[in-house]
Amino acid sequence: MKARSKRLMLVGGGVVLLFAAVALVLSAFQQNLVFFHTPTEVAEGKAPTGKTFRVGGMVEEGSIKREADGVTVRFAITDTAKIIPVTYKGTLPDLFKEGKGAVVQGKLENGVFQATEVLAKHDENYMPPEAAHAVEQAQKAATTLSQ
Repeated sequence: MKARSKRLMLVGGGVVLLFAAVALVLSAFQQNLVFFHTPTEVAEGKAPTGKTFRVGGMVEEGSIKREADGVTVRFAITDTAKIIPVTYKGTLPDLFKEGKGAVVQGKLENGVFQATEVLAKHDENYMPPEAAHAVEQAQKAATTLSQ
């Protein structure tokens, strides 16, 4: 083989390896990508079915119910326009309370959000930006409808 053909094969092999590495990174990124949706978007069917995503808003007043097993908790997340029922098995964060901001991650199954993770607010002034935006948009929509 000539030196030129060896170089071409080496460069070609390097390009193939580079494309394979990029494909693997993009595949891993796509599998771990989690989108945020509001309760209104979930109720309108805009959220993916069978895939993990996040829903954020306020924990509905009077909605927290603990099951007899001591681990399962049922509650509802709202953006003041729509309410999504949530079921979670596990320990809730200490700051998780009714009327406060929360984001839940999981999947929607038969109209009930099966949460695998619950995130609560940090202090009295904090709400996740996505949840704050969702509440703001829902309030604007409700104001527009009432006029």
